[in-house]
Amino acid sequence: MFNFILVFLIIASGVFYFYFKTRQFRTRSVFPIRKKMFASMAGSSLGGLLLFFGINQLILFDGIVTYVIAALFIALGAYVGIFNYRAYKHYLSFVDEEHELNKN
Repeated sequence: MFNFILVFLIIASGVFYFYFKTRQFRTRSVFPIRKKMFASMAGSSLGGLLLFFGINQLILFDGIVTYVIAALFIALGAYVGIFNYRAYKHYLSFVDEEHELNKN
């Protein structure tokens, strides 16, 4: 049962990654802060995907090599997710100001 939850979270993270990447590419060039915000949201989704994939590998397989590779996935996913979440929080504070500056 826990494996199905992890698979759902892996798929959901992948879908959110592609959604936010699409939003990043479709945002007009007059909103560079918003583009960076969507890029950081996509990066945090990618970090979640790596994290959940590493945890899933720990459950499915057994062995020293699996533990090492899963630990790398978990550590990298946690780092990428936390870094991009902090970047998202930083850019979020400037989105309203950017909108007011570009209002015509």
